[in-house]
Amino acid sequence: MDNVTLILLGVMPALAIVAGLKDLTSMKIPNWISGLLVLSFFPAALAVGLDPLAVATGIGVAALALVVGAGMFALRWIGGGDAKLMAATCLWLGAAGSGMFLLWTGVMGGVFCLALLFARFHSRPYLLGAPGWVVQLMEPRGDIPYGVAIAAGALMAYPASPLLAAFIAG
Repeated sequence: MDNVTLILLGVMPALAIVAGLKDLTSMKIPNWISGLLVLSFFPAALAVGLDPLAVATGIGVAALALVVGAGMFALRWIGGGDAKLMAATCLWLGAAGSGMFLLWTGVMGGVFCLALLFARFHSRPYLLGAPGWVVQLMEPRGDIPYGVAIAAGALMAYPASPLLAAFIAG
C-alpha cells in the first residue's frame, strides 16, 4: 500500500467534513473546497489506476450534477456552494456512487432538518452566551446549512466510489 495513494483517497472524506462544518458554522461553503476536490480527483484516479472510461463517466456525472445544481440554485432551493460541492462530490463518486450519494444526502438532509427544527423550537432559553454561529443557526426561520447533509451523504456513499473499487482491486 502506497501512503501517497491513501492520502489522496482521504482527500474527499476530509474535505466533505470540512465543507459540512464550514456550512454549519458560517452558512457558506468556500469555493476552495470544491476546487480542491476537483483538482485532487485526477491524481487520485491516476494513483489507483482508474479506467479512463470511469474518469470520463465521473466528469459527465459531475457536469450533469452542476447543471442540475445550478437550476436548483436559480430556484433558490440550495446555495451556490451546495451546488458546487454536490458536483465535485459526484466527480469522485462517478455513476456507481452518485445515486447512493443523492439517496443518502436526501435521507440525512431530512433527519438533519427535523433535528434542527426541533432544536430551534426548544433552544431559545439556552442561547445566552452561545457562539454567534449557534445563535444564527437557531434562528426560527433561518436558513438550513444543507452542506451538512451533502457531507454526510458523501461519506455514506464513498465506499461505492469507483476509486475505492479500483484501489481494492489493484
